[in-house]
Amino acid sequence: MFHLKDFFYLQRNDRQAIMVLLGIVIVCITLVIVVGMLSPSSDGSFHNYPARSDKAASANERNATSKDNAYEKEHLYYKVDGVPHELFAFDPNTADSAQLLRLGLQPWQVRSIYRYRAKGGIFREPSDFARLYGLTKKQYEVLAPYIIIGEDYRPASDYYGRKTGRQGYAQGRGNSQDGSSYPEAGKQKVYSYSQKLKPGQHVSVNSSDTTELMKIPGIGSYYAKAIVRYRDKLGGFASLSQLREIEGLPEEALPFLTVNANEVRKLNINKFSLNQLRQHPYLNFYQAKEICDYRRLKGPIHNLQELKLLKDFPTNEIERLKPYIEF
Repeated sequence: MFHLKDFFYLQRNDRQAIMVLLGIVIVCITLVIVVGMLSPSSDGSFHNYPARSDKAASANERNATSKDNAYEKEHLYYKVDGVPHELFAFDPNTADSAQLLRLGLQPWQVRSIYRYRAKGGIFREPSDFARLYGLTKKQYEVLAPYIIIGEDYRPASDYYGRKTGRQGYAQGRGNSQDGSSYPEAGKQKVYSYSQKLKPGQHVSVNSSDTTELMKIPGIGSYYAKAIVRYRDKLGGFASLSQLREIEGLPEEALPFLTVNANEVRKLNINKFSLNQLRQHPYLNFYQAKEICDYRRLKGPIHNLQELKLLKDFPTNEIERLKPYIEF
């Protein structure tokens, strides 16, 4: 007969196994409790740690911000955004960052000028400005006509024509009534920049050389050469508006120029070869080839109306070519 107490009866080996399992469970529970007590929580012993982290993060952020502000303050003299470019007379020894940026110089170029001046460097001649680190030839040729060195920075030799030898020195002394070794200031001023035209004065764009063109306000050697070079390619300017096709040419230079359309050199499209035609700025390879093909198939071109039959010659292209075409 089965008794209930027989169901709960365990042999000795079973009892030992159960005791081992209970011991393991108790150890695990104890470890969980201990680890839970040591872990950071909102109401545990480490509840101040997040606050300290936030404070450290805030301190780091403030330090980074202060460093950025100090950097911006230190370099404020050349950090200017959206400055319109224009040309005007300036002295590189005294011009501030705003003026230098308005002239079209880059911020790092302005910084180079400031560093050069801070070390005691002086621009005594306009040509000294060409030695500026990073300044391109184009930039210098554009700015050169506007560089004016102040009297405080020009060498004294400019006042007496760079005389050499004992005689020149004696003559220099003789210029002063009080026997001083210095001549009277302002008596013999020598400037290295060319005299510019005044409003109302003009030069012919088709017959002037680079020297005459450089007398125009806003025109230096770079743009003077560019005008002559483009004029030779075109065969002369038929209108002043064509000067706007020269990249960067100052608009204020146009009122000082005149144009004579009769001086334009004509282009005979019935005699010129393909290579000769394509040399003109207003004709590309495909247009020149189309003219040559038309002449070969249909004979000489007699008027501009025939060019309208060619697909590569829209009306505006024909109008632009009109002053240069002859048949």
